[in-house]
Amino acid sequence: MTPEQVEEVVAALDRGERRVAEKRDGEWVVDVEAKQAILEYFRIRKVEPLEVGAFQFQDKVPLKRAAPGVRIVPPGVARYGSYLAEGVVLMPGYVNIGAWVGARTMVDTWATVGSCAQIGADVHLAGGVGIGGVLEPAQARPVIVEDGAFIGSRCIVTEGVVVGERAVLAPNVSLTASVPIIDVTGPEPVEHRGYVPPGSVVLPGTRPKEFPAGTFQVACALIVGKRSERTDLKTSLNDVLREFEIGAG
Repeated sequence: MTPEQVEEVVAALDRGERRVAEKRDGEWVVDVEAKQAILEYFRIRKVEPLEVGAFQFQDKVPLKRAAPGVRIVPPGVARYGSYLAEGVVLMPGYVNIGAWVGARTMVDTWATVGSCAQIGADVHLAGGVGIGGVLEPAQARPVIVEDGAFIGSRCIVTEGVVVGERAVLAPNVSLTASVPIIDVTGPEPVEHRGYVPPGSVVLPGTRPKEFPAGTFQVACALIVGKRSERTDLKTSLNDVLREFEIGAG
């Protein structure tokens, strides 16, 4: 791509006219060219002083200008090339280039949305949540949190994990591509990797593993129930938190 083409792609990402990944026929498809453009954008840009009000920065990428209907609470920061839909509230957190944040989503205090992460509408990222960035390789799927999900305080979601619609992660759940996500609601455990099924209620857990030095507990995540389909988003979430004794964070 020419520098002009790179600038055009990043500008389209910033306006929300293009996305790094989109759901098509039920599957998330990566826009490889868009990710390549972001990587090239870093190469062609130079570090320079940036000023926004009283704040001064030294960086290659300018800060995003919030569109009408988006609330950014100082010192919340969104980088140019990210997209914040109408109704988004960004508390003092961070949204990196290539990320998409859907309508009415809350990015709470010190939550971070990594490069190219795709966050759906009506999502709540609670305080201190870490959504990882996935830039390379260009064909790699970014982290995806689908519509209506609730990610509890200090959760970490990285390495292209997909959190399905309306799922609830309790505080301190840590998910990578290799962490087992075990559904324990039936007579036999059912294991997932890199994917939280829609509506799942997930708690942090451990399970034993044999090592040369003995048996030790290693981290996993446990699906302990499902969100109700009969109630609205807010009521259902509150019911789930009470039923499974999860703090909202």
